[in-house]
Amino acid sequence: MPTTEKPTTYKVVVNHEQQYSIWFADRENALGWTDAGKTGTKSECLGYIKEVWTEMRPLSLRHQMEQSAQSN
Repeated sequence: MPTTEKPTTYKVVVNHEQQYSIWFADRENALGWTDAGKTGTKSECLGYIKEVWTEMRPLSLRHQMEQSAQSN
């Protein structure tokens, strides 16, 4: 008898550097990552990340570059 597997649900997570990733929705987040508020299929979550993660530089690098620009 064939079994029907439940589709895997993912969630979007974000770290302190404002970098995004996906994680299995039924698992605890890895240390340093928090929920970004989106769950769904892998494709849906990756689409969400593509929309919201427009600045690829880590937050610390952006701050450093801003400070360098202000001191010049």
